[in-house]
Amino acid sequence: MRSSRIFHAVDSHTEGMPTRVVTSGLGVIPGATMNEKRLHFMEHLDDVRLLLMNEPRGHSAMSGAILQPSTRADCDWGVVYIEVSGCLPMCGHGTIGVATVLVETGMVAVTEPTTTIRLDTPAGVVVARVEVRDGHAESVTIENVPSFVVRLDDEIDVPGLGTVPYSLAFGGNFYALVDLDDVLLPFDRSRQQDILAAGLAIMDAINTTAPPSHPTIAGVDHCHHVEFIAPGSTAEHSRHAMAIHPGWFDRSPCGTGTSARMAELWRRGELGLHTDFVNESFIGSRFVGRLVGETDVAGIPAVVPTITGRAWVTGLGQYLLDPSDPFPTGFQF
Repeated sequence: MRSSRIFHAVDSHTEGMPTRVVTSGLGVIPGATMNEKRLHFMEHLDDVRLLLMNEPRGHSAMSGAILQPSTRADCDWGVVYIEVSGCLPMCGHGTIGVATVLVETGMVAVTEPTTTIRLDTPAGVVVARVEVRDGHAESVTIENVPSFVVRLDDEIDVPGLGTVPYSLAFGGNFYALVDLDDVLLPFDRSRQQDILAAGLAIMDAINTTAPPSHPTIAGVDHCHHVEFIAPGSTAEHSRHAMAIHPGWFDRSPCGTGTSARMAELWRRGELGLHTDFVNESFIGSRFVGRLVGETDVAGIPAVVPTITGRAWVTGLGQYLLDPSDPFPTGFQF
């Protein structure tokens, strides 16, 4: 057996969505901050993401996280998030997966009933509190980066769909929030291809005509997520289908998407602080969110969200690249 690259990883899933936690094989990514590391990775090391996320080692909805030494003295680990769509500044389900893996593998000092892990992410510090019983990670609550609304009740012209009402919010990534009724589609997995096509068209229209830009995080300047909100959703319990570039659905309830949705509901005056908000995914799995504080981001009113969910370790892997492999960066199909 021969290999030009070898990566060690612990695979997990968070409420149905995979996270491949890469523990070794890459070395230390250059950069003084975790976002600088993300940008360096995107420019110089993206072949690693493609190798690990694309088929045949991954699949069309694959997601992962690369562990790094923290760039901050007040954090335990640094994380660069990868998936088939690119490198994210923050990933909620991925953070829950990372925290679970760190506890389950003993890569942090584990205390019961709660192990607190501070993570250095490209979007900022995220605190994960892992509920541990008999050495097992039962659930994880993450305190996410500040989340805020950029546009409320805006409209955009979308080829094939006409004028689509939407709101745009940041929860670690930018999300267009669209009522499914406004694109005349049902909350039905048998119509997933129609919903996905609508989501990709909305993303393209936003990024072409009115792309967002985070005021303090460099390189966060696009919308790759459309959160289609199901009829009957409320500020207590919401259901959604999360369409993601370049063409797949989040299986989990989406932690950063839940944060964006709570920021929108807060901006509307419908969701107050310290109130449970249940967000349900397209496959029926759930996160419980809460807003625990108010703040601002470069003068924009913002909230501090927490998300509680569960993850499970699914496997241990060594991922190789044979020098003769005709697909050194995998492929999409």
